Order: sequence, then structure tokens, then C-alpha cells
Amino acid sequence: MTSAAREDEPAVVISVTNLTKEYRTPFRRKKVQALGGVSFSVRAGEIFGFLGPNGAGKTTTIRVLMGLIHATSGDARLFGERIPNRLARARLGFLPEHPYFYDYLTVEELCDLSGRIYGVDAATRKKRANDLITRVGLDHGRGKSLRKFSKGMMQRAGLAQALMNDPELVVLDEPMSGLDPIGRKEVRDLIVELKTRGKTVFFSTHILNDVETIADRVAIVAKGVIRAAGTPQELVAGGNRGAEVAYQAGDASLGAALGRLGGGAITAEVRGSWTVISVPPEISLDEAIGVIHAHQGKIARVEPRKESLEDVFMRHAGDAIETFVP
Repeated sequence: MTSAAREDEPAVVISVTNLTKEYRTPFRRKKVQALGGVSFSVRAGEIFGFLGPNGAGKTTTIRVLMGLIHATSGDARLFGERIPNRLARARLGFLPEHPYFYDYLTVEELCDLSGRIYGVDAATRKKRANDLITRVGLDHGRGKSLRKFSKGMMQRAGLAQALMNDPELVVLDEPMSGLDPIGRKEVRDLIVELKTRGKTVFFSTHILNDVETIADRVAIVAKGVIRAAGTPQELVAGGNRGAEVAYQAGDASLGAALGRLGGGAITAEVRGSWTVISVPPEISLDEAIGVIHAHQGKIARVEPRKESLEDVFMRHAGDAIETFVP
């Protein structure tokens, strides 16, 4: 039974164990720890969101995975092979956070160059480049050199070239960076489409909505450490933030009675003829409702307040925002 269950499990495409990376600053040669023991895995066929504030260690982790820099310690593998590995690298497509391409090329020439590097034959290169340029929304830029592209257009061109080898694994570092809301939606749709075609997608971002909308699993990283990991549903499950209670009328002493119950923790807001109070989780909701009834208040609704992914993110990574310098 156990053996059969293991055989049914998706293969691990990315495996990172206790990864550390230290830099030295240029002048004082001071040690700075960019990664402090990062561990996670990505399974075949899933969309994995690597979420964290700027400077959290997301790009450093990706650079190690791509073989662009060496880790100080720890283990990183692609398709079970230790990095760097040429054969494993050939099975993935990569879009860096700030892509730079020969700006005299057109997007068609860029895609053709990428296909040549991966050994794709000429007929396949031509057809695949044509399809990808359309899929990323760059038909209007076919004849232009890349130097005339906006940042958002350059990001789309980078996505197209990253897919020229029809990779099994797609690694995207801040793929929605520089895109307007329509562009971001199109990229999210493309990522979901890649999954439906059996691809694995690993992408970093600091934009919560991008993760919450499409990711199967998420890891929250801050100050070079994984703070939380799981499905978005798992991360917010059981996150009790109390409740909102809307009531009407009540005698003159109701507000004071609620104040005594909460010791100042219950906040109130008047919305038209209704008063809406926020009851924190440490205060008994039943007691608050009892106080309202005892003072002739008429309750319209009681709504539990669950934790959102933003709440989870701020709880785990809020201390790292704008404070960590890689």
C-alpha cells in the first residue's frame, strides 16, 4: 500500500535543502547572509509561488538553481541532478527578473537565437517563435528592434524566448514586473496554460494576488529563510481574526458595556443606522452578543473574519519589508 502510494506521487523537479549563501560587501568586506538555510521542493506539474518582499532572497535562490552563482553550503537539484548539470539545464526555460538581450534584434530573431542555443531545428524554431510571439501578445512588435520595446514588452519577449525549447520546467523571476493589469492577467493565464500542458512552473513574486490566484503551493521567504509553506488554503486555514457584528438601536449604556467587556479591544464604526463592532479572537463572541441583547440591541449579522494570505504574509514576513539589504 505504502509503496504504491509513493509510486503515484509526482516526481520532485526542484529540490533545495539547507541552502545558504554569503556575500562580502565590496569595501568593508563585511559578510552578508542572503540565504540562511532554505529548504523546499517543487513537484512535477504544479505551479509553485516563491513569495517574499524585495531583498528576501528569492532571486539569490533562483540564481543558485540556474547555476549562475554557487551556494555557500547546502544542496540544490533539478530533476534529481545536482547543480550545475547541463542536461538538467536543457530541460528548463528561464526568465530573469531584469532580462537583457541584444537590443538590435527583433523578437523573432531573439526567439530564433534561443532556439538555436537549445539545438531546435529551423522549421520548428520558425513555427514555435511565431506561436509564442502571438501567445505573449507581441504581434504588434514583430518588426521592431528590442531597443524600441517598453519594459512590459521586453518582459513578454523574455517569456517567449524562455519557452522556445518547449521546457518541462519554467522558472520565472518576477514575471509580472513592469506589466499593467491586463498584461499581468495575460501572464497568469499563460502560466495556467503551461500547467494544463503538463509543465511545471516555479515563479517568484512579491505580489500577493499573483500567488493567490494561480499557485498550487507557496513558500514565503524573508531574510533568506522560509517562514511558511503550503497551499494557499493551508496557509490561511484556522486563521481566526475574530468577528464583525452589526447591530442597531440598544440603550445608551450599550457602548460602555462593550467597552468594559473588551477592555478597549472592541472597536466600533457607525455605518448609517447600524453600528459595526470588531470583536478580536481573544474576546468571547458569545459574551459580546449577550451584552448587545441585554441592552436591547438588534443584531443584523455576525460575520467571522478569517485570515487572508495578506495577513499570513505580513505575519511571517512583515518584519523584513524594507529592512533587509542583500
